[in-house]
Amino acid sequence: MAFHLTDLIGYGAAFLTTVSFVPQAWLTVRTRDVSGISLGMYTLFTTGVALWLAYGVIQQSWPLVGANAVTFLLALAVLIMRLRYGARQTG
Repeated sequence: MAFHLTDLIGYGAAFLTTVSFVPQAWLTVRTRDVSGISLGMYTLFTTGVALWLAYGVIQQSWPLVGANAVTFLLALAVLIMRLRYGARQTG
């Protein structure tokens, strides 16, 4: 299977943007501190990532599918924690 430069750029961008999100998601899951997370922003972000995932599937763009599948799961975990623990925290 031959890779084109555009494929390499796509996979590189997908990898870097997804990996850059992991530390924040991990910190949020580990500490359960969601006081600095905007419910509106994370709802829009998670929805947007889900749409990018659907777009990637429709286009059969595997860099988009892979990156957005992982990012969607991470964002969804943070969003669920925001909904679950956000009411308990003040600020």
